[in-house]
Amino acid sequence: MDFYTYIVENEDVGKRVDVFLTNELEEVSRSFIQKLIFDEKIKVNQKPIKPNYKLKLDDIIDVEIPDPEPVNILAEPISLDILYEDNDIIVVNKPQGMVVHPAPGHYTGTLVNALLYHCKDDLSGINGMLRPGIVHRIDKDTSGVLMVAKNDYAHNHLALQLKEHSITRKYNAIVYHNIINDVGTINAPIGRHPTERKKMAVTQKNSRHAVTHYTVLERFGQFTFIEAQLETGRTHQIRVHMKHIGHPLLGDPVYGPKSQPYNINGQMLHARVLGFVHPSKNEYMEFEAPLPKYFMDFIERLRKNTYL
Repeated sequence: MDFYTYIVENEDVGKRVDVFLTNELEEVSRSFIQKLIFDEKIKVNQKPIKPNYKLKLDDIIDVEIPDPEPVNILAEPISLDILYEDNDIIVVNKPQGMVVHPAPGHYTGTLVNALLYHCKDDLSGINGMLRPGIVHRIDKDTSGVLMVAKNDYAHNHLALQLKEHSITRKYNAIVYHNIINDVGTINAPIGRHPTERKKMAVTQKNSRHAVTHYTVLERFGQFTFIEAQLETGRTHQIRVHMKHIGHPLLGDPVYGPKSQPYNINGQMLHARVLGFVHPSKNEYMEFEAPLPKYFMDFIERLRKNTYL
């Protein structure tokens, strides 16, 4: 069972409590939040509330998320954009908006549901029934390349490469403001946010070494289009690091400004390149997922100043 406490600040006054918590609790759906409210697992100032309750300054929100009940994860005929597949691995291009593995509020429509249908029983079991084959993950609203293991040998082989930071991972992102330097490195440890436990933050306390290299690809005045390459792979690393240097990702509902200038479904972040040594062939392989259409269209409009 997990417990969370939030104290409402100025920028969140007037928001619906269910909307606020959906943004704060990553991978938990709004419908799941509403169910918790109806079950009185969420209270404001120690009192039950309704989902449309409007937050007031200094309100104290207490959230209790029960342990998940055993579930039967179903195979679903969901289309997959497969970049590569053999007996050991499958590499897919995950769309924005798809959750990687089942979690409270998201037991259907995930990448795992699709993989179970496509691969049948050919997925590694190391991470259990909720995460079969999943070696690493990207956020729900991040699109791009993801590798999946079909057997335990492949899973262990790929996991070791992740641990040794030998996997190539390049992302594209649009961030706020003009980045002056053409290239840069962010070397700042990342750990749990001291008060908001679903968030990560640059901190010295209970943190892990984290390094991100970035290159400016194009500037649009108010925004910058970059490539970010991970040297390490911490949770939300690019999102946290870019915020740390004053350039949060455009559309990021967690680490970006509370008020977004455009109607964007999550952060503008795409995992474009993934490279690793194949578990059985013992040769380096690299895969690339081109920028999705919505991302390319947005860049084109920035170039034409039609969003500015």
